[in-house]
Amino acid sequence: MVDILHQVGVVAPLDDVYRAVATPEGIAGWWSTDTTGKSEVGGQVAVRFGDSGGFDLEILELDPADWVRWRVVGGPQEWIGTEISWRFDQRGEYTIVNFTHEGWREPVEFMYECSTKWATFLMSLKELVETGRGRPAPDDVQISDGH
Repeated sequence: MVDILHQVGVVAPLDDVYRAVATPEGIAGWWSTDTTGKSEVGGQVAVRFGDSGGFDLEILELDPADWVRWRVVGGPQEWIGTEISWRFDQRGEYTIVNFTHEGWREPVEFMYECSTKWATFLMSLKELVETGRGRPAPDDVQISDGH
């Protein structure tokens, strides 16, 4: 198994960062404007990207003081069964976000692209909680061939 790992520090209270990751409304502000679902353990969040498809995420854990964890139950085959987790740590005026997308079966080319896209979306999350405006799809940073 192979994992994607990223870390970013944001100048915002942990509560604000948690809400941006734990709720469909928050996710729509930094990942994709077409996000729906419920913010509850056992519930699902659907994140769509127009004609490019999207992801269905089962919410495994929600802890406002510590982390959010999802399991991918719908989307590209390479994502099915992988888990995405967000750990938060308040350090003074910064909230440190440790991001993991774990359980990839092998480091295929699509994983490299997803790692780069995750980095751009983490910067979008940072912009959202620091300035009130992120860069969710369809206004996200394009990295290659329309993605």
